[in-house]
This record gives sequence, structure tokens and C-alpha cells, in this order.
Amino acid sequence: MNQHDDQDQQDWQSGVLGELTGARPRGPVADSVSRPAPAEPVVQEPVVQEPVAQVPAAAPTTRPAPVPRRPYVAPETVPVPGSDAPARRARHGDPLLRRTLRTVRAALGSSAARAVAAETGLATRVQQPVTTGRHIVVTSIRGGSGKTTVAALLTRTYNHLRHDPVLTLEADAALGTLPVRLGVPSLRWTCGDLAQIVRPSMQLTDITGYLVPLAEGGWLLPGSQGRIGAQVDVAAYRTVMVALRRYFGVTVVDCETLPGEVARTALDTAHARVLTVPATAEGITSTRAVLDWLGSLPVPALPGTVVVLTAQSPHLAIDLGKAAGELRATGAGVVVLPYDRHLASGGAVRTELLGAGTRRAAVELAAEVLQRAVDAPVAGGPR
Repeated sequence: MNQHDDQDQQDWQSGVLGELTGARPRGPVADSVSRPAPAEPVVQEPVVQEPVAQVPAAAPTTRPAPVPRRPYVAPETVPVPGSDAPARRARHGDPLLRRTLRTVRAALGSSAARAVAAETGLATRVQQPVTTGRHIVVTSIRGGSGKTTVAALLTRTYNHLRHDPVLTLEADAALGTLPVRLGVPSLRWTCGDLAQIVRPSMQLTDITGYLVPLAEGGWLLPGSQGRIGAQVDVAAYRTVMVALRRYFGVTVVDCETLPGEVARTALDTAHARVLTVPATAEGITSTRAVLDWLGSLPVPALPGTVVVLTAQSPHLAIDLGKAAGELRATGAGVVVLPYDRHLASGGAVRTELLGAGTRRAAVELAAEVLQRAVDAPVAGGPR
């Protein structure tokens, strides 16, 4: 290697050292620094990473398997308890002497024409059209006041005078006797059964297949088959009433005695209410308390309420006229149901055996309560 090559090597080394030190050396570079010293290894401190919480991976969402629905078993047809009792001679509501005197007076005077005119006016009110189905609830404040009998009378009257479908529903959890009063020999489907299978897509012909047809027209939906434990609850009652309201012009509900839960629900959602009361001093006193309660509700229910004073014997110890006037002062309607031997004997209600006063009171009640059902708003919802 010649001197020129040595000089170029030193210049190259000097340039590298100048770039490392930031200053370019001047003149020749000593041999001690002709080669750069090896750099000391740089020890890097380990980077400590904070532990990161391990989030478990979300499990894949899976829909729970549907619970297999048990097939609904249709109930069997059973006879109505008491329908196979030994037949007894049916009694007319009016004694023979009273019927004879009425026939003579009708033949000799003009009272018959006035009576026919009055009954025609009541029948016209019973036959008035309704825009939507009307619910009429019959209840009482104590047992033995004729609640089921009044419901049967209303059913007979509406079925006889109206031309649209009429439904009678038994919502009495205490094994009511409405099927017996309506002369039904056997039962199959109940209110609880229909609540499980009713669908909005059903037609009237589908619905009537689950109901009991009545001899004088209309249909019955019983609350039970006469067995202990098969009771109507609030959920079943609401389901059935909402589903069937568009099929029937009038629905008569034989409800349980106050203050039962179903009775309170039925009163709150009905278009009109019938409160049966025994024509006694105790019955009148209790009725005033119930009417005061109905009048204190957020939506007063008195305009749609009719009180029926039922005579339990032919000889009463109270003044019916005075008692009825006191109850009418509250805003409720009042109808007096006279004592009737045919009704008092029990069994099926036969229209041809009812006394004249009973038939007139039944038509008057049907007209009064239907008029209030059409005029009064529903306490628990829109009309």
C-alpha cells in the first residue's frame, strides 16, 4: 500500500469519527484513535407490563329451547248436578185465584190495553240496537238474595225479545246454579277451558261450538262442571270477555258475591251492574253502604247500576215503596221483584209459569239495565 492509500484511509476514518463525535478532526489522526473502541453493550431494563384482566370470551348466544307444550285435552261431557232429580209438579208463580181475577178484570175493563201498551214500550227499549257488545254483570252483597235467579230472568228476557246473539256467562267461583236455572242437562266446556284455546281469528260459528245452546235461544258458558276447585279466576275472565265481546250484542254475567276479586273486576269493566238485595231491613242498610262505595269511585258507577229488591216471602216487613225511593235518591235504578212461587221452588225457570208481576218486573229490569248500559261509560275503560 502506498502513502496515498494510507492518507485516504486516514481521511475516511477521520470522517467516520467526526460524524460520531459531531466534530470533524483536523490533521492526521493518531494510531490510538485510528480504530474506534468497541461500544459497551447497553443493558435495557425489562419493561414490566401490568397484568391485564382476562375478559372471558362471550359465549355464543343461543336461544333457549322452547318448552314443549302439552296437548290440550278436551273435557268430557258431564251431566249438570241436580238435573236428574226426580221430577216434581211445577207450580205457577201466581195462585189460581189471582190468575182468575186478573182474567176477569181484563175482560171487563180497559186495564189490559194499558198493560199491553206498557209492555210494548218496555219491549221496544229491550230491543234497541247496540253499537258494540254490552256487558251486564249481576252480583250481590250476600248469598241467597236471588242473584242467579235474576241472571236467569235477564237471560230469558233478552233471548226472547232481542234478535242478536246473547251470551250468558257464569263467573261464580262458588259452584253456582245457573245451568240448573236455565234448564241445561249437561256441560262440557267451561270458562277456564275456553280461555286457553280462544283465538282472535275465530268466527262466531267456531265460538258457539264451545258453548251450551239454550232452549229459548242464546248460549251459556258455565264457570265449572260442578266440581270443587274448578274456579274462574281474573285472568280467565278477562281473556274470555275481551275475546267474545265482538260476537254478542248482550252478555249477561252471573258473577260471584262481593267483595270477591272477580266480582270487583267484573263491576269495574262492565257497562251496567245489577245488584240483587233481599227486601229486608238489613239488606237495605247494606245496600246503602255499597252504593256509597260505587259513588266514590274515580269514575262513578251509580249511573250504570240497578238495584233489584227481591221479595223472599209473600208478606214483607218493610215498606218497599219507601225503601225504593231512598235507594233511587243515590242515582241508581231500582226494580222490585215480587215473590213468585215458581221461582221460590227452585229448578229451571219456565217463562210460562212465571207470575204476571214477575214477568213485568223482568222486562222492566231488562229495559232499565240495557238503557243504562248504552248510556253510561265503562268504569274501567272506554265504551
